[in-house]
Amino acid sequence: MKLERILSVPIFSVVFMVGFVYYVTVFIFIEDCSGLSASEGSRHAMVFTLLAFLFVFSFFVCVLTDPGGVPPGFVPDVEHSLPSDQEDKTSHVNPRQCDKCSAYKPPRAHHCRVCRRCVLRMDHHCVWINNCVGHRNYKAFVVSVFYATIATTYSWILFLNCVLQKDQDFSGRMPLKIFYIACGVMFLGLTSTLGTLLAWHIYLISHNKTTIEYYDGKRAAWLAKKSGLRPHHPFDVGAFKNFTLVLGPNMLKWLWPTAVSHIKDGLSFPTARDNL
Repeated sequence: MKLERILSVPIFSVVFMVGFVYYVTVFIFIEDCSGLSASEGSRHAMVFTLLAFLFVFSFFVCVLTDPGGVPPGFVPDVEHSLPSDQEDKTSHVNPRQCDKCSAYKPPRAHHCRVCRRCVLRMDHHCVWINNCVGHRNYKAFVVSVFYATIATTYSWILFLNCVLQKDQDFSGRMPLKIFYIACGVMFLGLTSTLGTLLAWHIYLISHNKTTIEYYDGKRAAWLAKKSGLRPHHPFDVGAFKNFTLVLGPNMLKWLWPTAVSHIKDGLSFPTARDNL
C-alpha cells in the first residue's frame, strides 16, 4: 500500500521539482555568484542542502504516515458527547454516522471519497502526497510546507543576489536571459504559493480548525448570527494550547515531523467546554 502511494505521478512530480530547484540553486545560482569552492558559496550550498533534506524527509513522512482511520466497531460515548444548550447542535462534537461506511464516526472525522474511508480529524485529501492529511500526519504536512517555504524563499533571495551582484550581461545570450527570467518567475510563484499555504495552516492551527471545519463553520456562524447566538468553534482552547495540540508541548520539537508522541487516538479532543 505504501509502495503504491509513492509510485504515483504527483509524487514523482514533487521529487522532480525538488531536484530541479536544488540543481538550479546550487549549481547555477550559487556557483555563478559565489562559487562552490569559496567559503560563502559553500555555506549557502550547505544551508540550502539542509533545507532541501528537511523538506524531503518531512514530505515522505507525510506521504507514508497513515492519517488515521476509524477503529472497527467504534461506538461513541453518547453521554459525554451530547452538546449543552449553548452549543451548536450541528457541531462536530456530536455523535455522527457515516452513510457511506454505515458506521459511527468520531468527532472531526470525515469520509474521504478518494480513500473510500473515514479519516480521523480529516483536513483534506492532498493529491501531491497521494494521501489524506489527517490526525496522524497533519504535523508532518505543516512542517513540510514550512521547510518548502523557507527553502524556496532562500533560493529566491540567492537568485536576486546573483542577478544584482553579477549584473548579468545577457546581450547576445537570449536563451540564458530567458532561462533566468523563467526561473525567477517560477521561484517567486513557488514561494508565494507555499507562503500563502503556510500562513493559511498557521491560521487554522491557531484556531484549532481543519480546512473542512473552517468552511463548515462559515455556514454555522451565519446561521448562529441569524439566531442571535455567538458562534464559537468548540475545539478552540486558546492559541498556544492549540499549537501544542498539533505540534507538541516541547517547542524544540515543533519542526521535527516524527516527534508525535503527543498525538492521541484521535477519537476525542479537548474542547472549550472542558475548561468550564
